[in-house]
Amino acid sequence: MSGKTRTPAPGHGTTEGVLVVGSGPTGLLLAGDLASAGVPVTLVEKRPHKISNLSRAFVLHARTLEQLDARGLADALEAVGQPLSDIRLFSRLSIRLDTLPSRFDHLLVLPQYEVERALERRAVEAGVRFVHETEVTGLTQDADGVTLQVRDANGEPGELRAAYAVGTDGLRSAVRRAVGLPFPGRSVIRSVVLADVLLDEKPEQVLTANAVGDAFAFVAPFGDGYYRIIGWHRGRDVPDSEPLDLEEVREIVRLALGRDFGMRDARWMSRFHSDERQAPAYRVGRVFLAGDAAHVHTPAGGQGMNTGLQDAANLAWKLAAVLRGHAGPALLDTYQSERHPVGRAVLRSSGGIVRLAMAKRPWTLALRAALTTVVNRVGPVRRRVVGQITGIGYAYAAPRGAHPLAGRRMPDVALTTGRLYEALRGGRFVLVTPEEYEAGGRADRLAVTHRAGGRRTTVLVRPDGHVAWAAEAPDAAQLEAALVSWTGRR
Repeated sequence: MSGKTRTPAPGHGTTEGVLVVGSGPTGLLLAGDLASAGVPVTLVEKRPHKISNLSRAFVLHARTLEQLDARGLADALEAVGQPLSDIRLFSRLSIRLDTLPSRFDHLLVLPQYEVERALERRAVEAGVRFVHETEVTGLTQDADGVTLQVRDANGEPGELRAAYAVGTDGLRSAVRRAVGLPFPGRSVIRSVVLADVLLDEKPEQVLTANAVGDAFAFVAPFGDGYYRIIGWHRGRDVPDSEPLDLEEVREIVRLALGRDFGMRDARWMSRFHSDERQAPAYRVGRVFLAGDAAHVHTPAGGQGMNTGLQDAANLAWKLAAVLRGHAGPALLDTYQSERHPVGRAVLRSSGGIVRLAMAKRPWTLALRAALTTVVNRVGPVRRRVVGQITGIGYAYAAPRGAHPLAGRRMPDVALTTGRLYEALRGGRFVLVTPEEYEAGGRADRLAVTHRAGGRRTTVLVRPDGHVAWAAEAPDAAQLEAALVSWTGRR
């Protein structure tokens, strides 16, 4: 396999390309995107090469599926996952997804390791260089690049150097610590229990979750016969190191769900605590953070992995554009301005869900009942909640006076050449125009197509599926100015 472990050579070396630290889903998607765009990428991972089946993430939401569709991966994942058309919270609240304005009008129940396998295959095929069993011990940067100090599996020191580095190395990010960024926040829930078990009784729902009194439990299938159990009990606040046995898990599940489904044969059990934290900046000079290195949330709503993958989709095309000379370095500042507010919003929404699930006092229970009624009955509120949880409701800020579509997620519209997200699979901008236009010298970064149905709006879609620019009947000079601004000169 081309992704085998390599020991880094000492010395500074080249200042081309990008170092990505952390081979979870966020790092794999980012590295694969960059390599597909012709950018040299080295992916550094301190663990041996292995995709673990002990995943915490189990859900792909609509916006993430759209991003995976733009990379030709979604259909294969849909074939092995289980679609779910509604999310049920607090017993009485059912959030239906089958009216989503997306090809993916559902969430997909799928263990994280299946996503990692697909993304790793793509990264390997694109030419990503993998360096496993290599720990980051320090970092320096200068006007030309970033140098990582590393230590291999034998304890030998070395250095890796590139133009930029991205930390996708999780909650305890070595990259974040090396650039001196704090990670403010707090532990929201302590002593959450996890167990992967067999069940004698199959749950009626694909995902089962409920909170009763002091107990909460969640059950999701791996697809290989095992189920992931996540449970929490208000009265059981012990350190993560406290031993855990299956009877404790059974008791929590019985309290929250009314029965334990005959769980047995645990292949893995653990305790953890759930944090809410966000770095104040996602960029320090030539170093960026993405995924759990930048923000961590409670598991409520299943938004963690999804937010990280969307971070990667936002950052990758910007790094590629700058490194290939098609955009100035100022473009990279928009990663912070676009993604930091989204991370903050996810902290609020996932935190709100878990606090309502934990409600115990009469006034908090009354608030939960009132909010449930509002979301169930008020269409605009329900659409906003669904848009946040699924990711399709987020839009990026646009300049004053811009077209109303600018910054918004572009739906998967029908084109004369197929679908928009098929056209995005080349990692290029897509110009959807009613007029004829030759990409010419921009063909490596711009695809030109036409919308089926004859709509006249001209739209320039970014590689991440958001609208860069749009206009009604622009003249040639206006169109050219927009293309120069976003894709560079011919």
